[in-house]
Amino acid sequence: MTARAWWSGTLDDVRTQPGETILERLALRAIEAHVVNREGQLRAWRWQLAHLQHALAILPPHWRLLLEYPLLRLERRLDAVLVTERAICVIEFKMGATAFTAADRAQVEDYALDLGDFHAGCRNAVIIPILVAGEAPARRQLWPLLWHAVAHVFEATPAKLPALLVDLQARLPPAAIDIDGWEEAPYRPVPTIIEAATMLYARHGVRDIRDARADVTNLTTTSDAVLAAIADAKRSGACIIVFVTGIPGAGKTLCGLNAVFGAEAGAVFLTGNLPLVHVLREALARDAAHGNASLRQARQNAQAAVQGLTGFVRDNVGRSEPPHEHVVVFDEAQRAWDAAYGARKFQLHDSEAGLFLDIMSKHADYAVIVALVGNGQEINTGEAGLREWGRALAARPRWQVRAAPCVTAANDPRMRLFDRAPENLTMTPALHLDIAVRQIRAPAGAAWVDAVLRGARDEAADNATQGIPFYVTRSLDAMRKGLRALARGRRRAGLVCSTGARRLVAEGIWPDFPHLDADAIANWFLKRWPDDVRASDALEMPATEFACQGLELDYVGLCWGGDFIWRGGWVTRKFAGTAWQYPKGMDARAFRTNTYRVLLTRARYETIIWVPMGDAADKTREPALFDDTADFLMACGAMTLPEVEVPAPEGSLGFI
Repeated sequence: MTARAWWSGTLDDVRTQPGETILERLALRAIEAHVVNREGQLRAWRWQLAHLQHALAILPPHWRLLLEYPLLRLERRLDAVLVTERAICVIEFKMGATAFTAADRAQVEDYALDLGDFHAGCRNAVIIPILVAGEAPARRQLWPLLWHAVAHVFEATPAKLPALLVDLQARLPPAAIDIDGWEEAPYRPVPTIIEAATMLYARHGVRDIRDARADVTNLTTTSDAVLAAIADAKRSGACIIVFVTGIPGAGKTLCGLNAVFGAEAGAVFLTGNLPLVHVLREALARDAAHGNASLRQARQNAQAAVQGLTGFVRDNVGRSEPPHEHVVVFDEAQRAWDAAYGARKFQLHDSEAGLFLDIMSKHADYAVIVALVGNGQEINTGEAGLREWGRALAARPRWQVRAAPCVTAANDPRMRLFDRAPENLTMTPALHLDIAVRQIRAPAGAAWVDAVLRGARDEAADNATQGIPFYVTRSLDAMRKGLRALARGRRRAGLVCSTGARRLVAEGIWPDFPHLDADAIANWFLKRWPDDVRASDALEMPATEFACQGLELDYVGLCWGGDFIWRGGWVTRKFAGTAWQYPKGMDARAFRTNTYRVLLTRARYETIIWVPMGDAADKTREPALFDDTADFLMACGAMTLPEVEVPAPEGSLGFI
């Protein structure tokens, strides 16, 4: 997928075309895009063009200028991109700004980071974000060392912008940048779950999201297979259940959102993960409220699109009429509870799988269940795996089943849908996602995590040679500094820990995140520090596995607890009273392993693992066990966190 600017041309075009001609083209695109406040936008463009034409007057004529270049992931447009054979300059203009603010610097830096991560024309190129404040006083600043792919923000007044660009030409060596082909190079943004949900919800279409990661072909083909099953069911009046399987971070939730917002009005995303419900609902509502809807109305609409599983079951199990929705997406279907748990917890007579199949069977015409299945993420008792779905389907032959071959070949019997494929099962290989898209820069990260948790040190070390985004430190302060240094622009960082890591309280980390509190979880994922100390990037309150499963952060600080330590093999412990206990049940050990699988796969970029030093005077925090755990992670290939300095927030880098 390529992204096209509203206007682009060489600097020679900029000099020869009247400014009003360029402005007319921008104005036409603004009308086509239904831009609001067009009069204010035209004034800003006229001001920008005047300063750009002056600043670019003596620069090489073959350099290229792009105006209003779209960034689909951020749903924003860049004011100007200057493509040279030396660097890519991202220029953001603030016409009436009287100061260089932290928010404006974060905005332009985020634009540059987005290009660096997702635009093929920016690979191995220096990207320089430039903030131009119209009324700000000039300050004396120095050039930083441009060792990083994305430089820190340069600041310029309109009068100083020409000198900055000339100095850029003189200081930077030529690079292998295709100036003429840059705009045609693929731009493949990978949105976060929250970004994807808001984009799909706003547009009620899936083209931009489905095409966004065109290099990961099975993400697109899986989405197509799901939508094809929905179309087949509607055409033939059938009941079809579609199982979408995949490794952590492969895009299962994205495929589910595609189905909800791309199939038809009235489809619903159902999840037992209440934190995911709270965050997605609030994110959809806040985004919609930027338009004409009130926040209250937007919240009501979002509640119809994303719902809790248990509420849906209780609302429909006793009714004779079918639910309003013909298409439901069942998130984390392997976590559906069995009949014994349903009777004990909810006083219901069947397993969750059986109840859901019966509820949707009430439709006389057609019904579709899209079951999203994650491997190795069961973290609660009563979770029955795919086996329970197979039992329920065997008793309900009306349902047609579509799934990838792995559902009959899994080593874990709980994750085998059927031991022998029935006649109503259609094998569709495209329904399995095996390429991680969450970890943007290191696709080997998921395989590394799996090897580490199996205790396969040599295998993990081999995966690490491909590049993995994991660091280890023994200092809590160093972890926080590292996260602050990494989370540039508007990238989000946060701490996570296991609910079983009870003795982290001695280190000042409390593992009791209120994950059922809608406001607390929404504030943690959606608010920003330093404006709000409840935000994740305040790096104070860690989210537990229950709070962050199904969601993601750009950078994660994992606080390793004494509940999962290495002693020649992984040892699971539970803290009770004043001492650690050692549960013997297989389920307890599997749940704790899966807890750390969830925590280790929450980051889109880097994860910093903090393993405490322990305290020899405290028998509940044995230093030797923490040492062994850190040593094992390092032997598996995790890198030592280097010492970092967090850049000063106010104008420490730039140019005058």
